[in-house]
Amino acid sequence: MSERIEVRLQELRTMSAQFATAYATRCHLEEMKKSRLAMLMKVAEVEGHKTTAAQEREARAHPDYIALLDGLRVATEESERLRWGLEVAKLGVGVWQTLNANERAERRAYGA
Repeated sequence: MSERIEVRLQELRTMSAQFATAYATRCHLEEMKKSRLAMLMKVAEVEGHKTTAAQEREARAHPDYIALLDGLRVATEESERLRWGLEVAKLGVGVWQTLNANERAERRAYGA
């Protein structure tokens, strides 16, 4: 039994490290989105788009910005998948603890 627990704990350590990486990527892309939008708005200004609204429109339609959004979608999906995997694992630990406590209580109650 303890070998199974250790294997599961190692899986959870690995998953938590993967989650941290995925979350960091997601946060980085969210911040990069703002910077990339500003850079592309400057490009649009050089191309002759004078108003901020026109610059933003051009920047948001730019293939580089769309690619960044696609990357953010993938990073968010991975981060959330791992986060929920960890949440399910926490729930599993709670269920396991409850079952063990119930078994101990039954043994004490019946003197086994």
